[in-house]
Amino acid sequence: MKIVPVKTPLVARKMFPNYIWNMPTTEKELYLTFDDGPTPIITEWTLDILKQYDAKATFFCIGSNIEKHPEIFKQIVNQGHTIGNHTHHHVKGWKSKTKNYLNDVAKAKSVIDSTSDSKSLFTTPLFRPPYGQIKVRQGKQLTELGYKIIMWDVLSFDWDQNVSEAQCYSNVISKSKEGSIIVFHDSIKASKNMMYALPKMLKHFNDKGYKFRALKF
Repeated sequence: MKIVPVKTPLVARKMFPNYIWNMPTTEKELYLTFDDGPTPIITEWTLDILKQYDAKATFFCIGSNIEKHPEIFKQIVNQGHTIGNHTHHHVKGWKSKTKNYLNDVAKAKSVIDSTSDSKSLFTTPLFRPPYGQIKVRQGKQLTELGYKIIMWDVLSFDWDQNVSEAQCYSNVISKSKEGSIIVFHDSIKASKNMMYALPKMLKHFNDKGYKFRALKF
């Protein structure tokens, strides 16, 4: 039994109303997000699939992975996708002192800015806490620094080894609706499920007239 549900419950959104859980719209628009990259082969494959459907997405990148794979990161930027900060070391907020947590976010920001060759890459910087774990004080201080904290409406559970490829696909298809922010991972751990589910869900929603947008504020 999963402690975290596929579909984010309303109570969670009400507890943290300053965080972004979905995008209010009546249009046929979905917001794909990918956490934990850039990852060789997997991120590049993801970019190719998105391109086939003229889909834009938001990639929440780990700073240390950007340092290892700067050329893949630049591909994400150059193809018109939005970048978000996912800390430098994939830090668990609940287990971190606020000062250390903010320093890790700042380190990732520095890498993002320098690697993208632009210190004004974003109008509003985006942040997603690894594991969805963030203390109230950490969130408050990041918000004061100008970040939009992006959570989600639908989790694919692509990383969960107990979730089958078909179930991963079903999670997204059955729970997504207009304005949903959907979480996938361009990581090795999630690759089997993600690489099965993503093309199928893109086709499914594309056939229904949906567009895939990057998060921008």
